[in-house]
Amino acid sequence: MSRAKGNIAEKRAVEFLKNEGFCVVEQNFYSRFGEIDVIVSRENILHFVEVKSGEDFELAVQNMTPSKISKIIKTAEVYMKKNAFDGEFCIDAIIVTPKAVEIVENITL
Repeated sequence: MSRAKGNIAEKRAVEFLKNEGFCVVEQNFYSRFGEIDVIVSRENILHFVEVKSGEDFELAVQNMTPSKISKIIKTAEVYMKKNAFDGEFCIDAIIVTPKAVEIVENITL
């Protein structure tokens, strides 16, 4: 996927999250392990969100591999250590398709 398409999907995801009551904390957080697209909070829980897009839900969600999730977890740990965060958190995905934006909450390996 081109970076331009990725930016459009990320923008749609952020708008969706805001409409769902999330507060955007940070976007595009990088560590040596990888990137977290969006970090949001709601009800004192920090959500590390990976944005995936595709022509349909199945194509987009297939890109959430165990390797990718592992990198997100390591990057989330770096973020929490750097920001001295010691609260509840979870890993989520936002799936962006031409027709819909959906959230998959609390992804685990």
